[in-house]
Amino acid sequence: MLSAFLSAFRTPDLRKKLLFTVGIIAIYRLGATLPSPGVSYGNVQKCLDTLQGDTTGVLNLLNLFSGGALLQLSVFALGIMPYITASIILQLLTVVIPRLEQLRKEGQAGQAKITQYTRYLTLGLGVLQASAFVALARSGQLFQNRCDQFPIIPEGTGIPDWLTLSILVMTMTAGTGVVMWLGELITDRGVGNGMSVLIFTSIAARLPSEGWQIKTSQGWWKFFLVIALVLVVITAVTFIEQAQRRIPVQYAKRMIGRRMYGGTSTYIPLKVNQAGVIPVIFGSSLLYLPQLALQFFDQTNPGKTQAWIQNNLVAPDSPIYISVYFLLIIFFTYFYVSITFNPTEVADNMKKYGGFVPGIRPGKPTADYLDFILSRITLPGALYLGIISILPNFFFIWLDNQQYQNFPFGGTAVLIMVGVGLETVKQIESQLMQRNYEGFLR
Repeated sequence: MLSAFLSAFRTPDLRKKLLFTVGIIAIYRLGATLPSPGVSYGNVQKCLDTLQGDTTGVLNLLNLFSGGALLQLSVFALGIMPYITASIILQLLTVVIPRLEQLRKEGQAGQAKITQYTRYLTLGLGVLQASAFVALARSGQLFQNRCDQFPIIPEGTGIPDWLTLSILVMTMTAGTGVVMWLGELITDRGVGNGMSVLIFTSIAARLPSEGWQIKTSQGWWKFFLVIALVLVVITAVTFIEQAQRRIPVQYAKRMIGRRMYGGTSTYIPLKVNQAGVIPVIFGSSLLYLPQLALQFFDQTNPGKTQAWIQNNLVAPDSPIYISVYFLLIIFFTYFYVSITFNPTEVADNMKKYGGFVPGIRPGKPTADYLDFILSRITLPGALYLGIISILPNFFFIWLDNQQYQNFPFGGTAVLIMVGVGLETVKQIESQLMQRNYEGFLR
């Protein structure tokens, strides 16, 4: 593998792509640590020390995707999350709105139009999310009202408050646009999918500090035990992410003019994890709703309902929380697979070009066969996603309960890092193979 990396750097155009990607990553990390105007950097650091990673719900997920930049209210505080949300919304609307479905079928021109809509929606979501997080920081709820003595956005600076808040929102929204642009630059001129690489970078940036925190509080033996468990989880995730069911497809020979077309054999790859990490994001977002509902209760005099929600639907070590999270992921896995893979459409396209599954008649029997296979293969994929996603909750219980809310060595973090790593390595390997080099796997 080391010789393959050396071969990659010896290839001039591939070396330029790798160095360009590294340069964009460096710019991204710089923006993730650069404070926004109007934010007291010193007070933010004091609040982070007070908080000690104790965040829950969707704030934990957003802070994970931003590499810790969200709680620091940096220029790139929103990270890539508005773009991910916009992409998911457009993908779901494609099934509902005929115009978007028609654009998707138009090929490259239609996809360019959908990408343009995604950019506009990203900026709109950026304004909404930036306004929400600035309001949370101003009221102290971003740090769970523990930093009243350290105001994040100081007052009495001689500048009107509305102007300070407006500049802060505009800066964070502009940062979202820059992050989206950097991701597209990596996709066009670098190596790998740009948005995925930036998420990978954000998660990887937190691993050293979180690992050292475990060593400091728990000792060396638990630290090495966690590392061993993480390696086992990464191995299992890699194995399942690569697993797929290949449906053989045969194309009949056709005479067009004087040339013979068709007669080839191929396959339809159905992955075990066909939904990716999207069900985990949906499940985490829904579980944030009970925490959001608690903000409308009287905090000074909590009642029985408030206490039950806090103990069972907000605390990540609660058996009810873990069970609901697990069931939500299974539900959203089936839901997302059903709207992203249409067996009827695939069967019609195969029939149009003279393709058929051996032993299955074209048309509706092929669609029923694909639907049967997909429903069977989605069950282990959903169970796999659910088990991997609730692993950090058991780490919370094992590593001193609430101390590791942002634990990055399991669940969503491992799914994203392994998936992005495999995709990037495959892309580098394919470019090496085009130049008659040996790949990473011999």
